[in-house]
Amino acid sequence: MSAGTKTPTDPEGRRVLSAALFASAPAEVLDFLLPLWAGSTLQAGACAVGALVAFEAALSLLVRPLAGELADRFDQRRVAAAGAVLYALSFAGYALADSLVAAFVAAGLGGAGGALFWVALRAWTGQRSKDSTSAYGKLLSAEGKGAFAGYLVAFSLLERGGYPLLFWLGSAACAVAAASLLRGPHGRPARAGGPDGTDGAARAGGTGRRGRRGAAERRLQPLMLVSAVTAAAEAGLWMLLLLRLQGELELSPNEIAMVLAPGFLVFVLLPEHAHHLTARLGRTPTMVASFAASALFAAGLAVVSAPLAIATLWAVAAACFAAQIPVEQATVAAASGGRIGRGMGLYDSARLAGVVAGPLLMGVLYEELGWAAACAAAAATSALGAVVVPYAIRTLRLPAENRNPKGPGTSGPRTATAGEDREDMGMDMSGPEPAQPSAGAVPGPRDHARKERRDWYVHTAAFALGQLILWALDSSWLVWQITDGGVPDDQRGPLVWFGRIWLTVWVIDTIWSWSYTVWPREKKAKA
Repeated sequence: MSAGTKTPTDPEGRRVLSAALFASAPAEVLDFLLPLWAGSTLQAGACAVGALVAFEAALSLLVRPLAGELADRFDQRRVAAAGAVLYALSFAGYALADSLVAAFVAAGLGGAGGALFWVALRAWTGQRSKDSTSAYGKLLSAEGKGAFAGYLVAFSLLERGGYPLLFWLGSAACAVAAASLLRGPHGRPARAGGPDGTDGAARAGGTGRRGRRGAAERRLQPLMLVSAVTAAAEAGLWMLLLLRLQGELELSPNEIAMVLAPGFLVFVLLPEHAHHLTARLGRTPTMVASFAASALFAAGLAVVSAPLAIATLWAVAAACFAAQIPVEQATVAAASGGRIGRGMGLYDSARLAGVVAGPLLMGVLYEELGWAAACAAAAATSALGAVVVPYAIRTLRLPAENRNPKGPGTSGPRTATAGEDREDMGMDMSGPEPAQPSAGAVPGPRDHARKERRDWYVHTAAFALGQLILWALDSSWLVWQITDGGVPDDQRGPLVWFGRIWLTVWVIDTIWSWSYTVWPREKKAKA
């Protein structure tokens, strides 16, 4: 099998998704716990905590372009494994830190490790997958599932074991991610062009790779600018929304979690399936719709205050984000001129720069002009993104998309033209053309039933772990029903409600997954 035909469902792809899940769990939780830990354990003031958070973000931003270069020059899974090792050392450093100096060292390791890990993993996904949009959707879904598991563990163990226990568990999870990435065969990343890694222009004495690389980066600049500006508005509005839910609406952390839970579940579950729709719409309409939904979400927050209305708005916006981000990443991969690692490094840097600057700018705007003005500014920024993104996509000069429902790809060209189209796709074209479905593209009934059972085992393990945690918190609806026949009034709460919904979802998933074993049938070809 050529490098260009691998998908995230082969053994290598499953190891990559597993690594993403294990690493994202502690990484996402750290964003929430770091300020709390530094303030309580190290007795750090607001300025010191802000400097610690900013140092990690700034170092991650600086290392990302280097991470892209390394991902293009060396085996991407080894680069990602090195990032996971730095992640593990960072969490161990937090567990052992007894001073701000040690905390800054740990933050530096974590910032560099995150840059190497995520840039290399996204470069691998774009390089090795023939259906980039679907592959990036699976990767995003794995990140979300990891974050979900991480928060469950954190909220259940923090009061019992304290911060050191969580940091050591985070270090162990990152070590598992590194081990998963180091398993299996390795090799240098495939390059666009000839078998020696040189493109046609270089062999003919033309502009060569440097000229093509520079042209690809210049074409990416408008899209990078749109990503940075809209990410700034989204991150700033998100911070203000959390503060408003806690301050003005006086919601507890658990109540805030319940308001945001529907959107979070949508964001976790939808990405790996959204490509069925985005394949028909195309990259530009998908991104325009997402930015428009973000604008409506921001504008809606200015006029509604009921938690149910906020939860509904956020769920709709999360659905659009779940469709947009894989398409955006696949577009960057296709437009990177064969240097997917460098393209992903630039993309991640642009978004991270926006995330760093957004809360500061939006916070100033909120303090000066109020909540409605902040929402209006975020809505205007997202609306501007919807207007500008078609121009940014046209500037990339990508091949025409294949929207044939029977075709396996979502972002590939109708036919592979010579030279530029092959290089723009950043794929090894020595194998079958992406637009030509192979005989094994659709698994047979037995293979599909086996895959459904394997997925069910994973879902059931997660369900059992979740129920164990809920039982430890006296919040398991299932355990109360079995032991007492019902939930006492003084034990009712959002966690019990959540556990009951999860049980319903697991029962439906069980019936659906095992139906393929009882009634074998072929999986329908992807639309």
